[in-house]
Amino acid sequence: MINFIRTSKYLLCAGAFSMLATSCDEFFNCVPHDAITPATFWKTESDANAALTACYNWWFDQCTGPTYIFFNDCMSDISYNRTGSSSYKYVATGELNPNKVPNYYKYESIARCNVFLANIHKPVFADEAERKNMIAQVRTIRAWEYLVINYWFGGIPLITEPTETAEEAQGARSSEEEVRDFIYKELDEAIPDLLDEPAQKGRIAKGTALAIKMRAHLYYGDYKTAREAAYAIRDLKLYELEPDFIKLFSLEGQDSKEIIYADQHVEDLYKFSDVVRLYNNQDGGWASFVPTQNLVNMFEMNNGLMPDEEGSGYDERHPFANRDPRLYNTIIYPGRDWEGKSGQRIINTLDKQIDGKKNNDYYQAATNASATGMIYAKYTLPSIKQYSPSLNNDHLCPILFRYAEVLLTIAECNVELNENFEEAFDLIDQLRARGGQIAVDRTKYNTQDKLRELVRRERTIELAGEGLRRQDILRWKDKDGKMVAETVMNQPLYHMVGTIDYEESDPTRRAVITPSSELTEKDQLIEKRRFEPYMRYWPIPQTQLEKNPKLVQNPGYN
Repeated sequence: MINFIRTSKYLLCAGAFSMLATSCDEFFNCVPHDAITPATFWKTESDANAALTACYNWWFDQCTGPTYIFFNDCMSDISYNRTGSSSYKYVATGELNPNKVPNYYKYESIARCNVFLANIHKPVFADEAERKNMIAQVRTIRAWEYLVINYWFGGIPLITEPTETAEEAQGARSSEEEVRDFIYKELDEAIPDLLDEPAQKGRIAKGTALAIKMRAHLYYGDYKTAREAAYAIRDLKLYELEPDFIKLFSLEGQDSKEIIYADQHVEDLYKFSDVVRLYNNQDGGWASFVPTQNLVNMFEMNNGLMPDEEGSGYDERHPFANRDPRLYNTIIYPGRDWEGKSGQRIINTLDKQIDGKKNNDYYQAATNASATGMIYAKYTLPSIKQYSPSLNNDHLCPILFRYAEVLLTIAECNVELNENFEEAFDLIDQLRARGGQIAVDRTKYNTQDKLRELVRRERTIELAGEGLRRQDILRWKDKDGKMVAETVMNQPLYHMVGTIDYEESDPTRRAVITPSSELTEKDQLIEKRRFEPYMRYWPIPQTQLEKNPKLVQNPGYN
Protein backbone atom coordinates (compact mmCIF):
# COMPACT_ATOMS: atom_id res chain seq x y z
CA MET A 1 0.00 0.00 0.00
CA ILE A 2 2.74 2.49 0.97
CA ASN A 3 4.61 2.07 -2.32
CA PHE A 4 1.31 2.55 -4.13
CA ILE A 5 0.67 5.82 -2.29
CA ARG A 6 4.24 7.14 -2.31
CA THR A 7 4.26 7.45 -6.07
CA SER A 8 0.95 9.31 -6.16
CA LYS A 9 2.37 12.84 -6.38
CA TYR A 10 4.45 11.96 -9.43
CA LEU A 11 1.65 9.90 -10.82
CA LEU A 12 -0.85 12.71 -10.51
CA CYS A 13 1.49 14.85 -12.55
CA ALA A 14 1.63 12.09 -15.11
CA GLY A 15 -2.14 11.83 -15.03
CA ALA A 16 -2.54 15.59 -15.40
CA PHE A 17 -0.17 15.52 -18.35
CA SER A 18 -2.07 12.66 -19.89
CA MET A 19 -5.14 14.86 -20.04
CA LEU A 20 -3.39 16.90 -22.70
CA ALA A 21 -3.68 16.18 -26.40
CA THR A 22 -2.12 12.90 -27.43
CA SER A 23 -0.73 14.23 -30.70
CA CYS A 24 1.06 17.41 -31.79
CA ASP A 25 0.49 19.70 -34.71
CA GLU A 26 2.90 18.66 -37.47
CA PHE A 27 4.46 22.13 -37.58
CA PHE A 28 5.43 21.91 -33.89
CA ASN A 29 6.39 18.22 -33.91
CA CYS A 30 9.39 18.55 -31.61
CA VAL A 31 10.19 16.61 -28.43
CA PRO A 32 11.33 18.56 -25.33
CA HIS A 33 13.96 16.72 -23.32
CA ASP A 34 13.18 18.15 -19.87
CA ALA A 35 9.48 17.25 -19.48
CA ILE A 36 7.04 14.37 -19.68
CA THR A 37 5.32 14.43 -23.07
CA PRO A 38 3.33 11.96 -25.17
CA ALA A 39 6.54 11.25 -27.06
CA THR A 40 8.54 10.38 -23.92
CA PHE A 41 5.77 8.71 -21.91
CA TRP A 42 3.87 5.47 -22.60
CA LYS A 43 7.09 3.56 -23.33
CA THR A 44 7.38 1.07 -20.47
CA GLU A 45 5.31 -0.97 -18.10
CA SER A 46 6.45 1.44 -15.38
CA ASP A 47 4.90 4.33 -17.34
CA ALA A 48 1.65 2.37 -17.59
CA ASN A 49 1.66 1.71 -13.87
CA ALA A 50 2.20 5.42 -13.18
CA ALA A 51 -0.74 6.37 -15.39
CA LEU A 52 -2.86 3.68 -13.76
CA THR A 53 -2.19 5.07 -10.31
CA ALA A 54 -3.13 8.55 -11.53
CA CYS A 55 -6.56 7.16 -12.43
CA TYR A 56 -7.06 6.24 -8.77
CA ASN A 57 -6.89 9.81 -7.47
CA TRP A 58 -10.19 10.33 -5.65
CA TRP A 59 -11.65 7.71 -7.97
CA PHE A 60 -14.53 6.92 -5.67
CA ASP A 61 -15.72 10.53 -5.48
CA GLN A 62 -14.41 13.66 -7.15
CA CYS A 63 -16.44 16.09 -5.02
CA THR A 64 -15.33 15.48 -1.44
CA GLY A 65 -13.07 12.48 -1.84
CA PRO A 66 -13.19 9.86 0.93
CA THR A 67 -15.59 11.90 3.09
CA TYR A 68 -18.22 11.23 0.41
CA ILE A 69 -19.62 8.29 2.36
CA PHE A 70 -20.21 10.44 5.44
CA PHE A 71 -21.70 13.46 3.68
CA ASN A 72 -23.87 11.35 1.41
CA ASP A 73 -26.18 10.19 4.21
CA CYS A 74 -26.72 13.83 5.24
CA MET A 75 -28.98 14.08 2.19
CA SER A 76 -31.28 11.53 3.85
CA ASP A 77 -33.40 11.22 6.99
CA ILE A 78 -30.74 9.47 9.07
CA SER A 79 -27.91 12.06 9.05
CA TYR A 80 -27.54 15.81 9.28
CA ASN A 81 -24.98 18.38 8.15
CA ARG A 82 -25.24 21.84 9.69
CA THR A 83 -22.78 23.79 7.55
CA GLY A 84 -24.00 23.30 4.00
CA SER A 85 -20.59 21.94 2.92
CA SER A 86 -20.56 21.12 -0.79
CA SER A 87 -24.34 21.78 -0.96
CA TYR A 88 -25.37 18.47 0.63
CA LYS A 89 -27.60 20.39 3.02
CA TYR A 90 -29.58 21.91 0.15
CA VAL A 91 -30.45 18.46 -1.14
CA ALA A 92 -31.86 17.56 2.29
CA THR A 93 -33.88 20.77 2.61
CA GLY A 94 -35.14 20.67 -0.97
CA GLU A 95 -33.42 23.98 -1.82
CA LEU A 96 -31.13 22.53 -4.46
CA ASN A 97 -30.90 24.43 -7.74
CA PRO A 98 -28.37 24.72 -10.60
CA ASN A 99 -26.16 26.89 -8.36
CA LYS A 100 -26.60 24.81 -5.19
CA VAL A 101 -25.95 21.17 -6.00
CA PRO A 102 -23.20 18.74 -4.92
CA ASN A 103 -20.45 18.83 -7.51
CA TYR A 104 -20.76 15.26 -8.73
CA TYR A 105 -21.10 16.24 -12.37
CA LYS A 106 -17.37 15.95 -13.13
CA TYR A 107 -15.53 14.25 -15.98
CA GLU A 108 -11.90 14.65 -14.82
CA SER A 109 -11.56 11.04 -13.71
CA ILE A 110 -13.35 9.77 -16.81
CA ALA A 111 -10.97 11.82 -18.96
CA ARG A 112 -7.93 10.29 -17.24
CA CYS A 113 -9.38 6.84 -17.81
CA ASN A 114 -10.07 7.59 -21.48
CA VAL A 115 -6.48 8.72 -22.03
CA PHE A 116 -5.16 5.65 -20.27
CA LEU A 117 -7.27 3.30 -22.37
CA ALA A 118 -6.28 5.08 -25.58
CA ASN A 119 -2.57 4.64 -24.87
CA ILE A 120 -2.17 1.44 -22.85
CA HIS A 121 -1.45 -0.56 -26.02
CA LYS A 122 1.84 1.30 -26.51
CA PRO A 123 4.14 0.15 -23.66
CA VAL A 124 5.98 -3.15 -23.79
CA PHE A 125 4.76 -5.64 -21.17
CA ALA A 126 6.53 -8.76 -19.99
CA ASP A 127 3.14 -10.36 -19.31
CA GLU A 128 0.09 -9.47 -21.39
CA ALA A 129 -2.16 -10.61 -18.54
CA GLU A 130 -0.90 -7.63 -16.53
CA ARG A 131 -1.85 -5.22 -19.31
CA LYS A 132 -5.35 -6.73 -19.32
CA ASN A 133 -5.51 -6.42 -15.55
CA MET A 134 -4.62 -2.71 -15.72
CA ILE A 135 -7.19 -2.12 -18.44
CA ALA A 136 -9.82 -3.88 -16.36
CA GLN A 137 -9.03 -1.72 -13.31
CA VAL A 138 -9.43 1.48 -15.32
CA ARG A 139 -12.63 0.33 -17.00
CA THR A 140 -14.00 -0.43 -13.53
CA ILE A 141 -13.12 3.07 -12.33
CA ARG A 142 -14.73 4.61 -15.41
CA ALA A 143 -17.86 2.50 -14.94
CA TRP A 144 -18.12 3.69 -11.34
CA GLU A 145 -17.73 7.34 -12.35
CA TYR A 146 -20.53 6.99 -14.87
CA LEU A 147 -22.72 5.22 -12.32
CA VAL A 148 -22.35 8.11 -9.86
CA ILE A 149 -23.15 10.84 -12.38
CA ASN A 150 -25.89 8.89 -14.13
CA TYR A 151 -27.66 7.95 -10.91
CA TRP A 152 -27.88 11.50 -9.60
CA PHE A 153 -28.44 13.44 -12.82
CA GLY A 154 -30.07 10.95 -15.18
CA GLY A 155 -28.77 10.62 -18.73
CA ILE A 156 -25.42 12.30 -19.39
CA PRO A 157 -23.04 12.58 -22.34
CA LEU A 158 -21.12 9.33 -22.93
CA ILE A 159 -17.51 10.26 -23.64
CA THR A 160 -15.31 7.22 -24.14
CA GLU A 161 -12.37 8.65 -26.12
CA PRO A 162 -9.88 11.42 -25.28
CA THR A 163 -10.95 14.90 -26.37
CA GLU A 164 -8.45 17.54 -27.43
CA THR A 165 -10.68 20.62 -27.29
CA ALA A 166 -13.54 21.88 -25.16
CA GLU A 167 -15.79 21.76 -28.20
CA GLU A 168 -15.17 18.04 -28.65
CA ALA A 169 -16.40 17.42 -25.11
CA GLN A 170 -19.68 19.24 -25.77
CA GLY A 171 -21.87 16.24 -26.35
CA ALA A 172 -25.62 15.85 -25.99
CA ARG A 173 -27.04 13.77 -23.17
CA SER A 174 -27.37 10.03 -23.77
CA SER A 175 -30.40 8.46 -22.12
CA GLU A 176 -30.14 7.07 -18.62
CA GLU A 177 -30.68 3.59 -20.05
CA GLU A 178 -27.86 3.98 -22.59
CA VAL A 179 -25.42 5.01 -19.86
CA ARG A 180 -26.67 2.19 -17.62
CA ASP A 181 -26.06 -0.37 -20.37
CA PHE A 182 -22.57 1.03 -20.93
CA ILE A 183 -21.82 0.61 -17.22
CA TYR A 184 -23.05 -2.98 -17.30
CA LYS A 185 -20.93 -3.78 -20.38
CA GLU A 186 -17.79 -2.18 -18.94
CA LEU A 187 -18.01 -4.19 -15.76
CA ASP A 188 -18.90 -7.48 -17.44
CA GLU A 189 -15.91 -7.19 -19.75
CA ALA A 190 -13.53 -6.01 -17.03
CA ILE A 191 -14.27 -8.54 -14.27
CA PRO A 192 -12.77 -11.67 -15.97
CA ASP A 193 -9.39 -9.91 -16.41
CA LEU A 194 -9.09 -8.77 -12.77
CA LEU A 195 -7.12 -10.64 -10.13
CA ASP A 196 -9.06 -12.42 -7.41
CA GLU A 197 -6.94 -10.54 -4.87
CA PRO A 198 -5.16 -7.23 -5.53
CA ALA A 199 -1.40 -7.26 -6.05
CA GLN A 200 -1.22 -4.14 -3.85
CA LYS A 201 -3.56 -2.92 -1.17
CA GLY A 202 -5.70 -0.20 -2.69
CA ARG A 203 -5.89 -1.72 -6.16
CA ILE A 204 -9.17 -2.92 -7.62
CA ALA A 205 -9.63 -6.69 -7.80
CA LYS A 206 -12.61 -8.89 -8.67
CA GLY A 207 -14.42 -8.32 -5.37
CA THR A 208 -14.54 -4.54 -5.82
CA ALA A 209 -15.70 -4.70 -9.44
CA LEU A 210 -18.36 -7.26 -8.50
CA ALA A 211 -19.48 -5.02 -5.63
CA ILE A 212 -19.92 -2.13 -8.08
CA LYS A 213 -21.80 -4.42 -10.44
CA MET A 214 -23.96 -5.61 -7.55
CA ARG A 215 -24.77 -2.06 -6.47
CA ALA A 216 -25.42 -0.83 -10.01
CA HIS A 217 -27.90 -3.59 -10.82
CA LEU A 218 -29.57 -3.17 -7.44
CA TYR A 219 -29.98 0.58 -7.97
CA TYR A 220 -31.50 0.06 -11.41
CA GLY A 221 -33.86 -2.65 -10.15
CA ASP A 222 -32.26 -5.67 -11.81
CA TYR A 223 -32.50 -7.89 -8.73
CA LYS A 224 -31.58 -11.15 -10.41
CA THR A 225 -28.24 -9.88 -11.73
CA ALA A 226 -27.52 -7.96 -8.51
CA ARG A 227 -27.96 -11.20 -6.59
CA GLU A 228 -25.75 -13.10 -9.04
CA ALA A 229 -22.98 -10.55 -8.48
CA ALA A 230 -23.41 -10.87 -4.71
CA TYR A 231 -23.20 -14.66 -4.94
CA ALA A 232 -20.04 -14.29 -7.06
CA ILE A 233 -18.44 -12.22 -4.30
CA ARG A 234 -19.38 -14.85 -1.75
CA ASP A 235 -17.99 -17.60 -4.00
CA LEU A 236 -14.56 -15.93 -3.99
CA LYS A 237 -14.32 -17.13 -0.36
CA LEU A 238 -12.18 -14.13 0.54
CA TYR A 239 -14.61 -12.23 2.75
CA GLU A 240 -16.46 -12.85 5.99
CA LEU A 241 -18.18 -10.85 8.71
CA GLU A 242 -15.89 -9.27 11.28
CA PRO A 243 -16.95 -10.62 14.72
CA ASP A 244 -16.11 -7.30 16.44
CA PHE A 245 -18.22 -4.55 14.83
CA ILE A 246 -16.42 -1.67 16.58
CA LYS A 247 -13.01 -3.04 15.60
CA LEU A 248 -14.10 -3.07 11.95
CA PHE A 249 -14.41 0.73 12.01
CA SER A 250 -11.17 1.43 13.87
CA LEU A 251 -7.54 1.68 12.83
CA GLU A 252 -6.94 -1.73 14.41
CA GLY A 253 -9.47 -3.38 12.12
CA GLN A 254 -8.25 -2.15 8.75
CA ASP A 255 -7.17 -5.63 7.67
CA SER A 256 -10.54 -7.19 8.48
CA LYS A 257 -11.77 -9.85 6.07
CA GLU A 258 -15.11 -8.03 5.94
CA ILE A 259 -13.58 -5.16 3.97
CA ILE A 260 -13.81 -5.56 0.21
CA TYR A 261 -12.35 -2.14 -0.57
CA ALA A 262 -11.26 0.83 1.54
CA ASP A 263 -9.86 4.19 0.46
CA GLN A 264 -6.18 4.07 1.43
CA HIS A 265 -4.37 6.71 3.50
CA VAL A 266 -1.03 7.13 5.28
CA GLU A 267 -0.05 9.91 7.70
CA ASP A 268 1.84 12.84 6.15
CA LEU A 269 2.25 11.12 2.79
CA TYR A 270 -1.38 10.71 1.74
CA LYS A 271 -3.22 11.60 4.92
CA PHE A 272 -6.89 11.38 5.79
CA SER A 273 -7.51 14.93 6.97
CA ASP A 274 -11.15 14.79 8.07
CA VAL A 275 -11.22 12.81 11.32
CA VAL A 276 -11.90 16.22 12.86
CA ARG A 277 -15.33 16.13 11.20
CA LEU A 278 -16.34 12.98 13.10
CA TYR A 279 -16.03 14.25 16.69
CA ASN A 280 -18.01 16.75 18.73
CA ASN A 281 -17.02 20.24 19.83
CA GLN A 282 -15.71 19.30 23.31
CA ASP A 283 -13.06 17.11 21.70
CA GLY A 284 -12.08 19.72 19.12
CA GLY A 285 -14.24 18.21 16.40
CA TRP A 286 -16.58 19.79 13.89
CA ALA A 287 -19.53 17.34 14.10
CA SER A 288 -19.98 17.68 10.33
CA PHE A 289 -22.14 14.61 9.81
CA VAL A 290 -24.23 13.35 12.71
CA PRO A 291 -27.01 10.77 13.18
CA THR A 292 -30.61 11.84 13.71
CA GLN A 293 -33.41 10.74 16.01
CA ASN A 294 -35.00 9.19 12.92
CA LEU A 295 -32.14 6.67 12.85
CA VAL A 296 -32.48 5.97 16.58
CA ASN A 297 -36.17 5.23 16.06
CA MET A 298 -35.35 2.50 13.52
CA PHE A 299 -33.64 0.29 16.08
CA GLU A 300 -35.71 -2.36 17.83
CA MET A 301 -35.88 -2.88 21.54
CA ASN A 302 -33.71 -5.72 22.86
CA ASN A 303 -36.80 -7.96 22.90
CA GLY A 304 -37.16 -7.67 19.11
CA LEU A 305 -40.19 -5.36 19.17
CA MET A 306 -40.22 -1.90 17.64
CA PRO A 307 -40.56 0.99 20.11
CA ASP A 308 -44.13 1.76 18.99
CA GLU A 309 -45.32 -1.85 19.35
CA GLU A 310 -47.42 -2.91 22.32
CA GLY A 311 -45.34 -4.62 24.98
CA SER A 312 -42.02 -3.27 23.71
CA GLY A 313 -41.19 -1.58 27.02
CA TYR A 314 -40.15 1.64 25.31
CA ASP A 315 -39.92 4.68 27.58
CA GLU A 316 -39.96 7.99 25.70
CA ARG A 317 -38.15 9.67 28.58
CA HIS A 318 -35.34 7.11 28.37
CA PRO A 319 -35.19 6.34 24.63
CA PHE A 320 -31.77 4.66 24.78
CA ALA A 321 -32.68 2.09 27.43
CA ASN A 322 -33.24 -1.58 26.55
CA ARG A 323 -32.55 -1.10 22.86
CA ASP A 324 -31.06 -3.37 20.20
CA PRO A 325 -27.35 -3.54 21.21
CA ARG A 326 -26.41 -2.49 17.68
CA LEU A 327 -27.68 0.99 18.51
CA TYR A 328 -24.81 1.39 20.97
CA ASN A 329 -22.28 0.31 18.33
CA THR A 330 -23.67 2.83 15.86
CA ILE A 331 -24.45 6.00 17.83
CA ILE A 332 -22.71 7.92 20.61
CA TYR A 333 -25.75 9.05 22.59
CA PRO A 334 -26.09 11.49 25.53
CA GLY A 335 -25.37 9.82 28.86
CA ARG A 336 -22.77 7.45 27.48
CA ASP A 337 -19.41 6.92 29.18
CA TRP A 338 -16.74 8.37 26.92
CA GLU A 339 -12.99 8.78 26.63
CA GLY A 340 -12.29 12.11 25.02
CA LYS A 341 -9.22 14.24 24.50
CA SER A 342 -9.08 15.26 28.15
CA GLY A 343 -9.95 11.87 29.61
CA GLN A 344 -13.08 10.13 30.82
CA ARG A 345 -16.41 11.94 30.94
CA ILE A 346 -20.11 11.41 30.46
CA ILE A 347 -21.42 12.63 27.13
CA ASN A 348 -23.74 15.56 27.78
CA THR A 349 -25.24 17.32 24.80
CA LEU A 350 -28.48 18.24 26.61
CA ASP A 351 -27.55 20.72 29.34
CA LYS A 352 -26.47 24.24 28.47
CA GLN A 353 -24.18 24.32 31.48
CA ILE A 354 -22.39 21.69 33.56
CA ASP A 355 -21.52 22.66 37.14
CA GLY A 356 -22.14 26.30 36.25
CA LYS A 357 -19.75 26.28 33.30
CA LYS A 358 -20.50 26.42 29.57
CA ASN A 359 -21.08 22.99 28.02
CA ASN A 360 -19.22 22.96 24.71
CA ASP A 361 -21.19 19.93 23.49
CA TYR A 362 -24.59 21.60 23.99
CA TYR A 363 -26.21 21.73 20.58
CA GLN A 364 -26.33 25.55 20.53
CA ALA A 365 -22.86 26.06 22.03
CA ALA A 366 -21.23 26.47 18.62
CA THR A 367 -21.74 25.65 14.98
CA ASN A 368 -19.39 22.69 15.42
CA ALA A 369 -21.46 21.12 18.21
CA SER A 370 -23.72 18.29 17.08
CA ALA A 371 -27.13 19.75 16.32
CA THR A 372 -28.79 16.41 17.03
CA GLY A 373 -26.92 15.76 20.28
CA MET A 374 -25.26 12.63 18.86
CA ILE A 375 -22.30 11.54 16.75
CA TYR A 376 -21.57 8.27 14.96
CA ALA A 377 -19.75 5.51 16.83
CA LYS A 378 -18.28 4.24 13.56
CA TYR A 379 -14.67 5.41 13.24
CA THR A 380 -14.80 7.28 16.59
CA LEU A 381 -14.51 4.23 18.86
CA PRO A 382 -12.77 2.71 20.73
CA SER A 383 -10.87 5.92 21.54
CA ILE A 384 -10.05 9.30 20.09
CA LYS A 385 -6.45 8.62 21.07
CA GLN A 386 -6.00 6.32 18.06
CA TYR A 387 -5.82 9.46 15.91
CA SER A 388 -3.40 12.37 15.60
CA PRO A 389 -3.77 15.24 18.14
CA SER A 390 -4.95 17.55 15.34
CA LEU A 391 -7.45 14.97 14.01
CA ASN A 392 -6.37 15.86 10.49
CA ASN A 393 -3.30 13.74 9.76
CA ASP A 394 -4.32 10.11 9.99
CA HIS A 395 -4.22 6.75 8.24
CA LEU A 396 -7.95 6.19 8.55
CA CYS A 397 -9.13 4.26 5.49
CA PRO A 398 -12.90 4.72 5.01
CA ILE A 399 -14.64 1.53 3.91
CA LEU A 400 -16.31 1.78 0.53
CA PHE A 401 -17.55 -1.80 0.16
CA ARG A 402 -17.87 -4.50 2.82
CA TYR A 403 -19.27 -7.99 3.03
CA ALA A 404 -22.31 -7.06 5.12
CA GLU A 405 -23.68 -5.15 2.11
CA VAL A 406 -23.34 -8.33 0.04
CA LEU A 407 -25.49 -10.30 2.50
CA LEU A 408 -28.07 -7.53 2.68
CA THR A 409 -28.23 -7.35 -1.11
CA ILE A 410 -28.92 -11.08 -1.39
CA ALA A 411 -31.66 -10.74 1.23
CA GLU A 412 -33.27 -7.76 -0.53
CA CYS A 413 -33.13 -9.40 -3.95
CA ASN A 414 -34.74 -12.55 -2.56
CA VAL A 415 -37.61 -10.48 -1.18
CA GLU A 416 -38.11 -8.50 -4.38
CA LEU A 417 -37.99 -11.70 -6.47
CA ASN A 418 -40.45 -13.25 -3.97
CA GLU A 419 -38.32 -16.33 -3.32
CA ASN A 420 -35.79 -17.86 -0.90
CA PHE A 421 -37.24 -16.14 2.16
CA GLU A 422 -35.49 -18.56 4.51
CA GLU A 423 -32.14 -17.54 3.08
CA ALA A 424 -33.07 -13.88 3.62
CA PHE A 425 -33.96 -14.57 7.26
CA ASP A 426 -30.72 -16.51 7.79
CA LEU A 427 -28.59 -13.69 6.38
CA ILE A 428 -30.34 -11.05 8.47
CA ASP A 429 -29.89 -13.19 11.56
CA GLN A 430 -26.14 -13.41 10.89
CA LEU A 431 -25.92 -9.63 11.09
CA ARG A 432 -28.16 -9.43 14.14
CA ALA A 433 -26.16 -12.10 15.98
CA ARG A 434 -22.90 -10.31 15.19
CA GLY A 435 -24.32 -7.18 16.84
CA GLY A 436 -25.79 -8.99 19.86
CA GLN A 437 -29.47 -8.75 18.87
CA ILE A 438 -31.89 -11.68 19.10
CA ALA A 439 -32.97 -13.56 15.98
CA VAL A 440 -35.91 -12.40 13.89
CA ASP A 441 -39.37 -13.62 14.88
CA ARG A 442 -40.15 -15.26 11.55
CA THR A 443 -43.83 -15.61 12.31
CA LYS A 444 -44.08 -11.85 12.57
CA TYR A 445 -42.57 -11.17 9.13
CA ASN A 446 -44.52 -13.85 7.28
CA THR A 447 -45.45 -11.98 4.09
CA GLN A 448 -43.42 -10.38 1.33
CA ASP A 449 -44.47 -6.88 2.40
CA LYS A 450 -43.56 -7.47 6.03
CA LEU A 451 -40.23 -9.07 5.17
CA ARG A 452 -39.48 -6.19 2.79
CA GLU A 453 -40.05 -3.76 5.67
CA LEU A 454 -37.64 -5.75 7.86
CA VAL A 455 -34.91 -6.05 5.23
CA ARG A 456 -35.03 -2.35 4.41
CA ARG A 457 -34.77 -1.45 8.07
CA GLU A 458 -31.90 -3.88 8.63
CA ARG A 459 -30.04 -2.47 5.63
CA THR A 460 -30.48 1.06 6.95
CA ILE A 461 -29.21 0.44 10.48
CA GLU A 462 -26.35 -1.85 9.40
CA LEU A 463 -25.01 0.58 6.81
CA ALA A 464 -25.92 3.84 8.59
CA GLY A 465 -23.39 6.60 7.99
CA GLU A 466 -21.81 4.74 5.06
CA GLY A 467 -23.39 6.72 2.24
CA LEU A 468 -26.18 4.51 0.90
CA ARG A 469 -29.39 5.78 2.49
CA ARG A 470 -30.27 8.57 0.01
CA GLN A 471 -29.98 6.21 -2.95
CA ASP A 472 -32.12 3.65 -1.12
CA ILE A 473 -35.01 5.98 -0.32
CA LEU A 474 -35.06 7.13 -3.94
CA ARG A 475 -35.20 3.63 -5.40
CA TRP A 476 -37.51 2.08 -2.78
CA LYS A 477 -41.24 2.45 -3.37
CA ASP A 478 -44.07 2.26 -0.84
CA LYS A 479 -47.35 0.37 -1.30
CA ASP A 480 -48.74 3.25 -3.36
CA GLY A 481 -45.77 3.28 -5.72
CA LYS A 482 -44.31 6.49 -4.28
CA MET A 483 -40.62 6.89 -3.52
CA VAL A 484 -39.95 6.38 0.19
CA ALA A 485 -38.17 9.75 0.06
CA GLU A 486 -41.53 11.44 -0.53
CA THR A 487 -42.50 10.46 3.02
CA VAL A 488 -39.31 10.49 5.08
CA MET A 489 -37.86 13.68 3.54
CA ASN A 490 -41.03 15.73 4.02
CA GLN A 491 -40.81 15.72 7.81
CA PRO A 492 -39.16 18.24 10.14
CA LEU A 493 -35.87 17.25 11.73
CA TYR A 494 -35.84 17.53 15.53
CA HIS A 495 -33.19 17.48 18.26
CA MET A 496 -33.62 16.07 21.76
CA VAL A 497 -34.51 18.27 24.70
CA GLY A 498 -33.73 17.10 28.20
CA THR A 499 -31.03 16.75 30.86
CA ILE A 500 -28.41 14.31 32.11
CA ASP A 501 -28.94 12.56 35.44
CA TYR A 502 -25.40 12.14 36.81
CA GLU A 503 -26.66 10.04 39.72
CA GLU A 504 -27.84 7.30 37.36
CA SER A 505 -25.34 4.43 37.01
CA ASP A 506 -26.90 2.95 33.82
CA PRO A 507 -25.55 4.99 30.85
CA THR A 508 -28.61 4.16 28.74
CA ARG A 509 -30.90 5.77 31.34
CA ARG A 510 -28.88 8.90 32.15
CA ALA A 511 -30.50 10.94 29.38
CA VAL A 512 -33.90 12.16 30.60
CA ILE A 513 -35.70 13.34 27.47
CA THR A 514 -38.74 15.61 27.37
CA PRO A 515 -41.45 14.01 25.17
CA SER A 516 -42.15 15.86 21.94
CA SER A 517 -45.80 16.23 22.94
CA GLU A 518 -44.71 18.54 25.77
CA LEU A 519 -42.64 20.79 23.50
CA THR A 520 -43.38 23.39 20.86
CA GLU A 521 -41.85 22.97 17.41
CA LYS A 522 -39.55 25.89 18.11
CA ASP A 523 -38.18 24.05 21.16
CA GLN A 524 -36.96 21.10 19.10
CA LEU A 525 -36.73 22.07 15.42
CA ILE A 526 -33.39 21.69 13.65
CA GLU A 527 -34.63 22.30 10.13
CA LYS A 528 -37.59 21.71 7.86
CA ARG A 529 -37.06 19.45 4.90
CA ARG A 530 -38.76 19.10 1.57
CA PHE A 531 -38.84 16.60 -1.26
CA GLU A 532 -40.78 16.72 -4.52
CA PRO A 533 -40.85 13.85 -7.06
CA TYR A 534 -38.83 15.84 -9.61
CA MET A 535 -35.98 15.94 -7.04
CA ARG A 536 -35.27 12.30 -7.80
CA TYR A 537 -32.72 13.81 -10.20
CA TRP A 538 -30.50 16.77 -9.42
CA PRO A 539 -30.23 19.89 -11.55
CA ILE A 540 -27.35 20.01 -14.01
CA PRO A 541 -24.95 22.59 -12.51
CA GLN A 542 -25.16 26.02 -14.10
CA THR A 543 -21.43 25.99 -14.78
CA GLN A 544 -21.83 22.83 -16.87
CA LEU A 545 -24.75 24.28 -18.82
CA GLU A 546 -22.59 27.26 -19.69
CA LYS A 547 -19.69 25.05 -20.78
CA ASN A 548 -21.85 22.75 -22.87
CA PRO A 549 -24.79 24.39 -24.68
CA LYS A 550 -25.99 20.96 -25.85
CA LEU A 551 -27.01 19.98 -22.31
CA VAL A 552 -30.71 20.16 -21.43
CA GLN A 553 -31.69 20.91 -17.82
CA ASN A 554 -33.64 18.33 -15.82
CA PRO A 555 -37.37 19.05 -15.35
CA GLY A 556 -38.31 21.15 -12.35
CA TYR A 557 -35.19 23.31 -12.28
CA ASN A 558 -35.75 25.71 -15.17
